[in-house]
Amino acid sequence: MRLAGKRALVTGGRQGIGRGIVEAFMAEGAEVVTCGRGARPDGLPDACGWVAVDVADPAQVAEMAREVGEIDILVNNAGVQVEKTVAESTDADWDAVVGVNCRGVFNCARAFLPQMRAGGSIINIGSISGRVADPGMALYNASKAFVHGLTRSIAVDHGPRVRCNAICPGWIETGMLEAGFAQAGDPEAAREDALARHAVRRFGQPRDIAAMAVWLASDEAAFATGQMFTVDGGMTAASPINTGVF
Repeated sequence: MRLAGKRALVTGGRQGIGRGIVEAFMAEGAEVVTCGRGARPDGLPDACGWVAVDVADPAQVAEMAREVGEIDILVNNAGVQVEKTVAESTDADWDAVVGVNCRGVFNCARAFLPQMRAGGSIINIGSISGRVADPGMALYNASKAFVHGLTRSIAVDHGPRVRCNAICPGWIETGMLEAGFAQAGDPEAAREDALARHAVRRFGQPRDIAAMAVWLASDEAAFATGQMFTVDGGMTAASPINTGVF
């Protein structure tokens, strides 16, 4: 029960990584509220609070902060992905990706920082795509680089009262992963090649990211701040050579 007595807000907890973090936090004793667009999702634990909000809207986020009150942990997980190059991207694509992935993280941090308890932890969900570019996902790649930069600024400007770190997931089994493979000429071949590049020989699961989030939220991580923690099964540790041939 590493998070007993702590209150947490997790954005984008409807599914995927966000839902995994919600469930892991609750299992460790935290009181959790999550949020997203639309109605409360099916299957969300009864003890978990739900707020319908668009994190890209600063007024809605400010209202959510008033409703939720003091917290110890903020997880900025909500994110969207558009599979396009710069030349293909529209203004609507920009608004969708930058609105949620960049402005959403900024809005939530700005709204909740004044009411975070001393010793609090902000965890932003970045991506290995903020360090290396996934083909055909220009806005997503850029948005995650923004998250990494904002993470460092929050840590520097608001320490020691609050710590701020980012988790940089690799390829996690969610709808976003499938959308990425759909961009390939041969999706199945792309999947097999990607698996061969993982030292653990599997893609990640939401619980893999949730485990890191639990540690960063806990007092065990009291000396960790301003850092980007890559959790990718060893994919970015490998050279471009397909290790599956050895």
